[in-house]
Amino acid sequence: MTDSRRRDFTPSMKLRNQRLLQDVDCPRAGPLNVAFILLEHFSMPAFTTALDALVTANLLREMPFYRMQTYGVTGGSVRSDLGIDIMVGGELAELLHAQVDLVVVCGGYRVRLETLPTLNEALRRAAQHDCRLGSLWNGSYFLAEAGVMEGHTCTIHPENVALFSETFPQLELSCAPLVVEGARFTSASAGSALDMMLEAMRQRLGDDLARSVEEILACDRPAQPCAWHVEQQLPVPDSHLPEALRTILTLMSSNLEEPLSMSEMSRYVTLSRRQIERLFTRHLDTTPSRHYLELRLTRARQLLTQGNASITEVTLACGFVSTTHFSHCFRDYFGMSPSRARQRS
Repeated sequence: MTDSRRRDFTPSMKLRNQRLLQDVDCPRAGPLNVAFILLEHFSMPAFTTALDALVTANLLREMPFYRMQTYGVTGGSVRSDLGIDIMVGGELAELLHAQVDLVVVCGGYRVRLETLPTLNEALRRAAQHDCRLGSLWNGSYFLAEAGVMEGHTCTIHPENVALFSETFPQLELSCAPLVVEGARFTSASAGSALDMMLEAMRQRLGDDLARSVEEILACDRPAQPCAWHVEQQLPVPDSHLPEALRTILTLMSSNLEEPLSMSEMSRYVTLSRRQIERLFTRHLDTTPSRHYLELRLTRARQLLTQGNASITEVTLACGFVSTTHFSHCFRDYFGMSPSRARQRS
């Protein structure tokens, strides 16, 4: 049960801690069904990057946002570009009767660009039922082959541009790594696969969830099993902020174990306490003390959930005067005790 005194993190720091908070604002309950069609020699990095976005989203709430299913042309196993065989959950014929929100065709460098009648039928049926369609690497070739890209710009891996242009001269092809147009999403490489899934996530579930997933995948790093002194992963000050404010934010991030006083920071940037408070209010919509506390709690969350430090060690590493004070602050923001947070992780 959450504490009645629970406080909300300021928006930027809430994103950093969303994994434990598990209270993402979302316009619909879900879960949404996503089908990945794996073609022989599909790009494993592109597929796993796209899949990771959905798996990570599911970590942010007890009820999953997504259900994922994999399909192959004939079922059984499909060989990836890395030579690793992946067992799929079903064959394309089964997809014809499935209720799906998004279908993603997973291509790859050595995927043969050919006509696959069952795939064409599955994609056409999905389009007729207002299903969203996406592709990875050269998967857009198969979307075009099925006739579901009329009126849409798309992209494809550079190696396949010549064949695509010759085969589908009526379609507009972009050189961008990612093209999103309404219910069509095409990605040209593993590097843009994450962005594609984040855009698909924004459409259905909102920007809050997509930004939270992006923060986790871009910033969080696993700790060594026996190490408690995890390298802190805290936000880099926005380059558009005033230089004095960026300096203060860097000072705070660099001094979590022994927090600086306002007078110390004031002397360092040659600004008065009131001037510093105005900077935080105007640009971050918070106070210096609250931001500093949230930074320390963020680091505490990382240490608790990524390592095996004791509560006392975390207390000292994050600049709290006692374990009691630390536990109270942690509960106020996360709605649970530090020990409970570790168990949930």
